[in-house]
Amino acid sequence: MKNKSQANPVYVVGIALLFVYLFWGGTYVGMKIAIETMPPFLMAGVRFFAAGVVLYIIARLSGAKRPVTREWRASAIVGALLLLGGNGVVAWSEQRVSSSIASLIVAAVPVWMMLMGWLGRGGKRPNTGVIAGIVLGLLGIAVLVFQPGKGETGTATDLIGIITVLAASISWAVGSMYSRSATMPGSPLMATAAQMLTGGALLVIFSYFTGDWSTLNISGISMRSYLALAYLITFGSIVGYTAYIWLLKNADATLVSTYAFVNPVVAVLLGWLLVGEQLTLNTLIAAVIIIGAVVLVTVFRGKPQPAATQAALDIQPQQQSIH
Repeated sequence: MKNKSQANPVYVVGIALLFVYLFWGGTYVGMKIAIETMPPFLMAGVRFFAAGVVLYIIARLSGAKRPVTREWRASAIVGALLLLGGNGVVAWSEQRVSSSIASLIVAAVPVWMMLMGWLGRGGKRPNTGVIAGIVLGLLGIAVLVFQPGKGETGTATDLIGIITVLAASISWAVGSMYSRSATMPGSPLMATAAQMLTGGALLVIFSYFTGDWSTLNISGISMRSYLALAYLITFGSIVGYTAYIWLLKNADATLVSTYAFVNPVVAVLLGWLLVGEQLTLNTLIAAVIIIGAVVLVTVFRGKPQPAATQAALDIQPQQQSIH
C-alpha cells in the first residue's frame, strides 16, 4: 500500500504547497491594498460571503450534505470568532500597522492556542520544546510592540493597531479551539463554506455599525483595490483553501503544516516588494523569533505528553487556516 507521498507525483504536491505558501502569504498585502479605497469590514464581508457561495456550490456538487440548523449555528460562532473577530479586525488594523507586522502577530496563533490549553481547565505542563516556543513567541511580540520608528500613521509605533491585531489573533485562537468540539458539517469544504457564509454575513452587518456604509464611495474605489479583492476571493479563499484541503488528504501532515511559518516570511517579503513597507531591524528580528517559535510549537506539540494536555492543545488544521 502506497503512502501519501508515494501515491502522488512530487511536483503535484509541490505545486499545491506553493499555492498555499504564496496565495495565503499574499492575503495580508491583498488586504492592505483592498482597504486603500474600500471600508475594511465591508470589504472582508464581501470577500468571505462571495468565497463562501462558491465553496458551498463546489461542496454540494461534490456530494456534501446541506448543513442542518445546529451546524449552521456552530458555523456562525466559528465564523464570528475567525472571520469577524479575527480576519475583519486584522483588515481594520492594517489601516494603522503594516501588513508585515500584522502577518507576524497572526503567525503566533499556534503559540496562543498552546498557552490557552496549558492555562485552561485541566491543562497540564507541556513539554520543554513547546514551552520554549511559547516563551519565544511572547518575546517576538514584545520586540514588535516596543520597536522604535514610525508607524503607518506617521507617529511612533501604533500601539492601537498592534493591540487590535493581538486581539484578532486571540479571537482566531479561541475560534480554532472552539471548532474542535463544535458540531460542524462532515465535509471540510462544506464546513468552511458555512463558516464563510455566516462570517461574511456577520461582517457585512457589523460594517453598518462601524460606519463603513456611510464612508463607502463606489466611484472612488480604485482598480487596484478591486483587483486585490478579486485576489482575496479567488486565490486567497478559494484556490488556496482547495489546495490546502487536497494536501491534507494527499501529503504528509508535517509537510503541510510548514505553511504556518512560511506564510509570514512570504507576507513580509511581499509587503516590502509590493507596497514599499520598511523592514526595520526590529521587524526582522521579531520575524526570526516568531517563526522560530512557531517551528518549535509545530515540531514539539506532537511529542509525547499527558493525554489531557494533548487533547486540549491539538489544532484542527482546517479550522485554523481561513486566510
